[in-house]
Amino acid sequence: MKSPALDPLLDRRLREAEERFAEVDEALARPEVLSDHDQLRELGQERAHLEDVVRNARALRGALDEHRRTEELLEADDDDMRALAEEEIEALEERIETLTKLARELLIPEDPLENRAAVVEVRAGTGGDEAGLFASDLMRMYQRLAEREGWRVELLSLSEGIPGSIKEAIFTVRGRGAYGRLRYESGVHRVQRVPETESQGRIHTSAATVAVLPEAEEVDLEIDPGDLRIDVFRSSGPGGQSVNTTDSAVRITHIPSGLVVTCQDEKSQHKNKAKALKVLRSRLLDRMIAEKEAERARERKTQVGTGDRSAKIRTYNFPQSRVTDHRIGLTLYRLSDVLDGDLEELISALRLAKEKERLAGQA
Repeated sequence: MKSPALDPLLDRRLREAEERFAEVDEALARPEVLSDHDQLRELGQERAHLEDVVRNARALRGALDEHRRTEELLEADDDDMRALAEEEIEALEERIETLTKLARELLIPEDPLENRAAVVEVRAGTGGDEAGLFASDLMRMYQRLAEREGWRVELLSLSEGIPGSIKEAIFTVRGRGAYGRLRYESGVHRVQRVPETESQGRIHTSAATVAVLPEAEEVDLEIDPGDLRIDVFRSSGPGGQSVNTTDSAVRITHIPSGLVVTCQDEKSQHKNKAKALKVLRSRLLDRMIAEKEAERARERKTQVGTGDRSAKIRTYNFPQSRVTDHRIGLTLYRLSDVLDGDLEELISALRLAKEKERLAGQA
């Protein structure tokens, strides 16, 4: 029987964390640090995170040591003793697997944008009305995820198709970890199912696109008002009495980038302009981040989560109740749970895969 062992790269990262934990503890005892509130707060936050890493590392190494000691009992002459050892080894191997997974998760570096609000854009793609119905399913999926996580959802723009479908929806999700967890949803989502209007029972394939952007703050980037062309026009589609009778809709064009944002949901032109500027700022920040990530990727010769929205990232197969994420080859057979907002297993696997790629790029 081969004893489980720590992955060398993971072992190195854990030892680095343990060394840093000791350094932080030492620094927190210095008078100059105790008198500097900002430094004291920063080191205190770092220590709290490192303490979890160190505690988990000790538990993991303890479980590995216990596994090695228990293996020796397999050589005992007593049958009962060997049976007990086998049971204990099985339980220890499950614990080691759980602690190893947790160690990798704890070592994922904090993304500076992790806790930003996320601006989510869902659009119907190929597939006509069925694509619009699927886009509506995706929007509901993210709303249910937000409910599970305790996040708040604010609708910015909605363009509807046939009853129950949407052409485009843009909404903001606010709450701890919103952007950090939703960012992996960017891409083309494909659905395979039999539409209600299909009399022959044939499976159709449709698609919708999702873009997840970090909400931009004023300090992130400065937009020159001279770079903007702002047009106002009469709203179209469903709305209150004054929505369709006044020039309240706003279209903003960022001339240098060519980005165009339209908002017509509010009765107030001022509110529509504010919402459109919020979306524009987030799209510009997203473009800036993508350019930096692409540059870093070229430098280290590996691409981690390109965010290329032309790529199919996930398939939802209704006949088989199957969800497959093509980026990491993960397949789940609980489609209804996923569409009800239970994305935890998918998001955690994607975060770990990204960290593994990042570490491979550093090795």
